[in-house]
Amino acid sequence: MTYRLSKSRIAAFEQCPRKLWLMTHMPHLAQPQDDAAERFAVGHAVGAEACEQCPGGVMVNAIPNLSAAIATTRALLDAGDRKPIFEATFQHHGVLVRCDILQPEGEDGWHLIEVKSSTKAKSEHLRDLATQVWVARSAGLRIARASIRHLNSEFVLRRAGDYSGLFRDTELLAEIEPLIADRPVVVGSAMTMLCEAEPVCATGRHCKVPYPCDFQGYCRSQEPDQPEWPVTILVHRGADAFVRKGVTDLMAVEPSQIASPINQRIHRATITGTLEHDVIGAAAAMAAWAYPRIWLDFETISDAIPRWTDCWPYRQAAFQFSALIEAEDGSITPHAFLSFDGDPRRACAEALARLPTEGVVIAWNAEFERKRLIELADDFPDLRFLLRSLADRTVDLLPVAKAHWYHRDQRGSWSIKAVLPTIAPDLSYDDLTVANGGDAQTAYRRAIRPETSESERREIARALLEYCERDTEAMMVIAQRLGGKG
Repeated sequence: MTYRLSKSRIAAFEQCPRKLWLMTHMPHLAQPQDDAAERFAVGHAVGAEACEQCPGGVMVNAIPNLSAAIATTRALLDAGDRKPIFEATFQHHGVLVRCDILQPEGEDGWHLIEVKSSTKAKSEHLRDLATQVWVARSAGLRIARASIRHLNSEFVLRRAGDYSGLFRDTELLAEIEPLIADRPVVVGSAMTMLCEAEPVCATGRHCKVPYPCDFQGYCRSQEPDQPEWPVTILVHRGADAFVRKGVTDLMAVEPSQIASPINQRIHRATITGTLEHDVIGAAAAMAAWAYPRIWLDFETISDAIPRWTDCWPYRQAAFQFSALIEAEDGSITPHAFLSFDGDPRRACAEALARLPTEGVVIAWNAEFERKRLIELADDFPDLRFLLRSLADRTVDLLPVAKAHWYHRDQRGSWSIKAVLPTIAPDLSYDDLTVANGGDAQTAYRRAIRPETSESERREIARALLEYCERDTEAMMVIAQRLGGKG
């Protein structure tokens, strides 16, 4: 039997042969990633903008089918009109590709362009490009250049709707020639594999790199039972040497075999089941944190194509924050900001500027909050002093927890959602509609759609406010327990 391949299916094969086999023979086993629809929407929007910036281009539609797209592409090329072609479609040796953009280059050459929503060309993009060049050359095209057209990280939207300069090309033809030459071997191997029984491939890092695989759950279910405490709990690649030796159970590792202090703590707590808690050290680390203490958490929206002026690709623009102001006598004053009305940054900055001008600002993994404060300070010079002051006073609770607390149920993680259940199991995120940052972005995007009703928008606002305040409350509770007050 002959199978049809595409650039994405060849990429799947090169990531893991089993992935392609399952895509072809058992697609019903796939469990799509939660953000798959959003990633597709981002890619579609970036591709559409790239085409918009090629005036006079012609789109090849797959109507009624891909065979028609191949014929349309051939007709456009034979006409000799030398216009940009979008989704030019070619087939060679069972491999069908649709090239994002073909631009005329010189008298008879073409510039083949693969559009990506990243801010740079990545190593995994090279094989995609090589596959397309190999198939396009087989159709008789002279490929003068081959590039990844990606977002320009230095682009800043200065005028609404003016996206000139949004893209940058990384030309790669010379670099991918060895990959192009290898395409027949790769395709032949993939075709052969598809005609055989399901390959057995152990799960590992390749299940998530360069792309998360939708078949991870199935593949893990086919493997022998894993130990309750695998060596992969160890951090900073501490498990690599053990995995290479075939050691999978952390319980089988001798303490003398572990070098780093942090992994020694993880190992010790896992083996003994005893909490590692340095109360004195944690209290000392937080002793100088002046009151009033401002427990702060942001929620942000990140767009590949900037939505508002003075934004750049993937800028984290704050649309919400929660702040709990803790006085020295223990009293708590909540502050919250949330806006669905256009660009939220000015209103957010003004709300932040009303926070206390003294005391520390406390965040979890605080560099994120610090950067948002600095960006807003740069956006609004009249508020710069107040916002910079908040940034300068920001301290990080995460390293305090990491240095002075470890419970084996964290399983090697110091995310706030891993630490919180080991400190305050009654304070969780399980009862929330919005339970993580990804949920928050999705909820915000839904709230700002013109077609969203006011009643739904109010419900989204309630869920977002509840979630963001839970984060700040969690930080306070964790800090109290770390310092021996909880």
